[in-house]
Amino acid sequence: MNFIDGEILYIDKPLGWTSFDAVKRLRGALSRRLGNKKIKVGHAGTLDPLATGVMILCTGRATKRIEELQSGVKEYVATIALGATTPSFDLETEIDATYPTDHITRELVEEVLARFTGRIEQIPPAFSACKVDGVRAYKLARKGSDVELKPKVLVIDEMELLQFAPTEIVVRVVCSKGTYIRALARDIGEALGSGGHLSALRRTRVGDVTADKCLSVQQAAELVKCVTLEFPADYPYAAAALPPMSSSDN
Repeated sequence: MNFIDGEILYIDKPLGWTSFDAVKRLRGALSRRLGNKKIKVGHAGTLDPLATGVMILCTGRATKRIEELQSGVKEYVATIALGATTPSFDLETEIDATYPTDHITRELVEEVLARFTGRIEQIPPAFSACKVDGVRAYKLARKGSDVELKPKVLVIDEMELLQFAPTEIVVRVVCSKGTYIRALARDIGEALGSGGHLSALRRTRVGDVTADKCLSVQQAAELVKCVTLEFPADYPYAAAALPPMSSSDN
């Protein structure tokens, strides 16, 4: 594999890891193997720490393809807790209000989900990486500042109800780049008259890349250790990345 000219790896991001944690782990493994601390590694699409699933990592010159790769359609399986809201629209913050759920039926949920299929406008969460006057919104929100974000136009291709209970639903969502599933959980809860927040999230697909094609972060790091390396002709660190010659090689 030629990590300098560029490789694309599919990772199943674990719960609790930031997207940067996954990038940092792979970059560290590559730096040690290649003898080069300046190796480029980037990801095609942020995934929240409380989410798991498909993440595409690019190395070397393949980082130029990040914009192309992250524009692919995304698929998620989202668990939405009904009857309560949180400021972050997920489990990052504590519940700030509760609401009745006795009126919620499967039929009502199906009807509401249908309203969110197609072209919609969505206001991103205050706890997001969107910038306000050059500052990430989540940094302002965590300081208690009021954050006002403009609505964005998105496309929801599919919404499928996988599991139903009056206090919790599981939904499969196929959507365009830039969709915040946390904000979708907020909006669905509001439309149901019960409030809601995201309690679990798994990204199952990015473009044609599905979760079954992904390596764990540990497997990716092990791959870097043992795979046969190739180098561009002008790569100055090749000798440091090659195993030392044994006495039988002389």
